[in-house]
Amino acid sequence: MHFEKIKNKGQARLFKSDYMEMMTKTHPIVIYSIYFPIIALMLYYGTAYKSLTISSEILLFIGGALFWSLFEYVMHRYLFHFVAESPRAQKFIYTMHGVHHEYPRDKERLFMPPVPSLIIASFIFLGMYGLMGWFALAFFPGFLFGYIMYGSMHYAIHAFAPPKILKALWRNHHLHHYKTEDKGFGVSSVLWDVVFRTVPKKEEG
Repeated sequence: MHFEKIKNKGQARLFKSDYMEMMTKTHPIVIYSIYFPIIALMLYYGTAYKSLTISSEILLFIGGALFWSLFEYVMHRYLFHFVAESPRAQKFIYTMHGVHHEYPRDKERLFMPPVPSLIIASFIFLGMYGLMGWFALAFFPGFLFGYIMYGSMHYAIHAFAPPKILKALWRNHHLHHYKTEDKGFGVSSVLWDVVFRTVPKKEEG
């Protein structure tokens, strides 16, 4: 995914339709207002109606958040940076992620918009429910929380200066964008970059 010039100002036009174009943009508050209530309701429903204990919900929630971090890494590395040959696949990858690499400071496209996000989340929940039954009522909220933390971190990295304690995450992600797009696939953590040896080196900056 290489661009002759990375544009730190402006915004790409993805669709001719103004309505479709509007649907490609969102603000973090919109995502928070959707997913935090879903997380709370699922956790409540699990304990109140499906006999999940508080301790089991905590463990499943943590497991779901950890699973998100792996999911984030795999999707970013193998789907969003897939080298496609067909024009349709190239268009899909550009719409999903390439546009962010061309316009990395476009704040309206740092979170996935609500409609595709909810559709994908629904399929993921159904898959988790099929595998683990009602335990998904705690595992999936952890997964969603991981997604929210990822999205919030991603937004902050592109919108604000780094706090000292998180400076390494900021550096790794900026190196991913501007120097080494084949490294630094973790955004919310460097865990899987460490495991799979894709942490950008300081001297590459």
